[in-house]
Amino acid sequence: MTRSRRLLVLAVAVLLLGGLAAALVLRAAARAEQTHEGDPTVAQGPVTLGRQDRLAFLNGAQGPHRGALVSVPGQSPQAERTASGLACRRFHAAGGTGVCLKSTPGALAQDNRALIVDSDLRTLRSFPLAGTPSRARVSPSGHFAAWTVFVSGESYGAAFFSTRTAIVDTRTGAMEPDLEKFSIQLDGRPYTSGDVNFWGVTFSKDDDTFYATLATAGQTYLVKGSVSGRSVTTLAQNVECPSLSPDETRVAYKKRVARGASLWREHVLDLGTLRETPLAEKRSVDDQAVWLDDRTLAYALPAEGRADTTDLWTVPADGTGAPRMLAPAASSPTRLG
Repeated sequence: MTRSRRLLVLAVAVLLLGGLAAALVLRAAARAEQTHEGDPTVAQGPVTLGRQDRLAFLNGAQGPHRGALVSVPGQSPQAERTASGLACRRFHAAGGTGVCLKSTPGALAQDNRALIVDSDLRTLRSFPLAGTPSRARVSPSGHFAAWTVFVSGESYGAAFFSTRTAIVDTRTGAMEPDLEKFSIQLDGRPYTSGDVNFWGVTFSKDDDTFYATLATAGQTYLVKGSVSGRSVTTLAQNVECPSLSPDETRVAYKKRVARGASLWREHVLDLGTLRETPLAEKRSVDDQAVWLDDRTLAYALPAEGRADTTDLWTVPADGTGAPRMLAPAASSPTRLG
């Protein structure tokens, strides 16, 4: 083949690939504009983290605002959604500060970033993420934020996965990039291992104490940690994705109920007695639940008949009652105010 013919073949291939890429982008855009029957109404408008009696979450409904942070009246969570211009894979807010984990497809790879935003959703700080967004939390005062990413693997139920969890001071930007560097006390003894993973941080009001999941040697543990002390201590086994109650007496978490399977059930652990209570939700919840108040938990479950989104549900935190739909096509709930 002559040099000119090779150049011609190359040029044609480039044009064909460019056309295919453009067609895929247009097709994806067209899908994003479609809406499903029964999807909630969403309209662009002002969203602020300082509004009282509002509920914020990520919109999962098809359309131009898919993935956007939206807010609704706290007493009418299925009302029309007000959509911000901030789009995230995971979100959480407290104390007028938010953390938004973004995952944007790029020409060569995903651009994964954590944004610290103020009450008006203006970006204060931006940090590159070491992997795919998974969990996010802000301390009650807004002073600290934490996030977990998958470095390898895409599910906590996978045979092998690796996570990285970071904690950042939202005021100074100082960051602990990897909790695996913290000292560990396991069952009262110093512990080190190459297979340690952390995920699912939840903060106390004192801006130092936190709880998280530690996984090692095939077991998961609830740990209590100190940011300033750079240390953690195990408290209980078979605890994943903890969430500290507003009164700080209990931790909600998902408990693995079938060894070797991705099946979890939501429980609440009394931190004083370590007594656990299974909740009325019997479906497998793979989420870090959020306390809407001292009596109610919210969490995401796959939407029935739709593999591309989740619905938000609530359940009483004392084991009574029954699950109730909070908001369809939604994730990452945060009670504002």
